[in-house]
Amino acid sequence: MSTNSNDQGRAYEYAWMTALYKKLAVVRKTCVVANSSLDANKRAWNAISQDKRELYALSADAAVDMVLGLEPLMKENQGTLFLAFQKDEAGENGDVRDIVIYREDIPWEVGLSIKHNHTAVKHSRLSHVLDFGKEWYGIPCSKQYWDDIRPIFAMLNREKELGTKWSELHDKDGDVYIPLLKAFLDEVNRAYEREPEVAIRMFEYLVGMKDYHKIVSNDSKKMTSIHTFNLHGTLGRSSREKASAFEIPDASAPMKIRSMGFCLCAIKK
Repeated sequence: MSTNSNDQGRAYEYAWMTALYKKLAVVRKTCVVANSSLDANKRAWNAISQDKRELYALSADAAVDMVLGLEPLMKENQGTLFLAFQKDEAGENGDVRDIVIYREDIPWEVGLSIKHNHTAVKHSRLSHVLDFGKEWYGIPCSKQYWDDIRPIFAMLNREKELGTKWSELHDKDGDVYIPLLKAFLDEVNRAYEREPEVAIRMFEYLVGMKDYHKIVSNDSKKMTSIHTFNLHGTLGRSSREKASAFEIPDASAPMKIRSMGFCLCAIKK
């Protein structure tokens, strides 16, 4: 993700925090938690144009009532409601929520994943040092995997030292994409054969270990959409006085890996 896109994403998160606080503070005691992510998102908000601020605010305002309708405990006037931006490190541990809303008087919280002009949860990549097995599903990559990818990254490093541009590599499919993806798939299959729980662990890492509502803004279509990820059945809890506007079904996580592969036509040149 480019720096500009990252800043716009942070600014959109700030628009949502503002919209939530504006709606909730008038009906109950609400506190925005001060942390480094709040500071960073506020700087991003101040850095964008007035036109973008108005667009982002309009997008958040258009959907905030729906979120409040889905989560009645947010408006229940008991104790203090806290609104907190997640720190970036949380995503590295499988928690993809950008905003966490919670109360200290009850064991409850709800998270929002805020996406600006894209729907991806994570932008995961492979590298010569990333132990994706350990990070994604708790099993360190095997010696075979490191032996398989070492020549690929060694070649890329040599070409970099020679000043070769990525666009100048003659056979990226055969020299990079195919062997790297094959090594990746082989490693996942080896781990899955050892521990079938790799399927659910990998899914939770990529999609999210915690339940959340995903908010997606599409600027070109002037549309804000809400998607629920309710793997553990924690979303849409009723308050003492009101039920959720919609019954949010529990989602089923995959327990098996049926097949994995890749298509050459889909590989980016």
